[in-house]
Amino acid sequence: MPIANQHRVMNKFWSTLLAGAVGGLVVFGAMKWVETQTEEPASKVSSAPVPQKVRFEYSEGPGSGSFDFTRAAERSMPSVVHIKASESPQTAAQRYRRTNPFHFFFGDRFFFEEDIRPRSGTGSGVIYTRDGYILTNNHVIEFADEYTITLHDGREFKARLVGADASTDMAVLKIEATNLPAIELGNSDAVRVGEWVLAVGNPFDLTSTVTAGIVSAKSRDINIIRRGAPIESFIQTDAAVNPGNSGGALVDVQGRLIGINTAIASPTGAFAGYSFAIPVNLAKRIADDLIQYGKYRRAYMGVDVAPMDNAIADYLGVPFTQGVWVKALDPQGSAARGGLRVNDIIVRVNQRPVASVPELQEIIGRSKVGETITLTVVREGREKTLQVQLRSRGD
Repeated sequence: MPIANQHRVMNKFWSTLLAGAVGGLVVFGAMKWVETQTEEPASKVSSAPVPQKVRFEYSEGPGSGSFDFTRAAERSMPSVVHIKASESPQTAAQRYRRTNPFHFFFGDRFFFEEDIRPRSGTGSGVIYTRDGYILTNNHVIEFADEYTITLHDGREFKARLVGADASTDMAVLKIEATNLPAIELGNSDAVRVGEWVLAVGNPFDLTSTVTAGIVSAKSRDINIIRRGAPIESFIQTDAAVNPGNSGGALVDVQGRLIGINTAIASPTGAFAGYSFAIPVNLAKRIADDLIQYGKYRRAYMGVDVAPMDNAIADYLGVPFTQGVWVKALDPQGSAARGGLRVNDIIVRVNQRPVASVPELQEIIGRSKVGETITLTVVREGREKTLQVQLRSRGD
């Protein structure tokens, strides 16, 4: 090949090689430029978050908070105590004499000490005040006259009974101590169906046990209190509650007390899906009376009532109205003295709507003797407002 042609071929080769190299550099540079434009600095938050463990939270409302219940448990557990209630030998002997059918005929001659077995039981309680007042259920302590309280930190105290009320299943004990971790009180009126709650207590003697559930219903009457004129307006939950939980705390997700765990719905005696708690607004009212007077000073309305339904509305000749129908009145009761009449329909108390008998009972149960309440009633199709001063029975 001629030398001139060789030079032309070599020049063409080097030109092609140089063009390819330049093109490669251009492409590489372009790619780096694109990368620098699409990357975010490490200090900035990306608008497309990196997938991570999902954290669910309520969006609003008084029960708002995450599904992490550790804070609520930590705040409430120190305020929940273990209660051991037992009969003294003297009380057990007296009970035996009352219940032994042969004692009537033979006296103490038909009486053997080995037959006497003092009863005992365990339950839970909630520290109400820093100086040692403790809330619990009446049925936890009513058979006993000796009480031992074990705190969350393991300290033990002997307690005395301050007062009890069988019609509401509430009781108050007292230990001699100071600077106790009294529980923070919530507002049971503000509790909503569907809100998360925790039950804290000592089921089966397993101390400091916490279970979670939701509020299933409010103002439940389950006809479990059979003494006196019962007030049943329970908060219903599906948090697991078992024997030993009675008297313990039902708390919200902030660890505030909203109820005193009292009963379970069960065909077996163990938890079967639903439990029931006395609302704290009612429990507080009763406890304050027990502490101040040694008994619950209950207002007496003197009414026989039933929830409204279509049949009652037809009987009264009125359009269906939610409320409570007044069937009968005691002339000496607070309601009759305040102007309430038979066949009135109570629809509000102190501007709070009333749709069921338990709701009415709870509101009246929380009111104090001497207090004046405002009743809104439907009478002959028209609303009427009455001012009723609450009296105790016999006043």
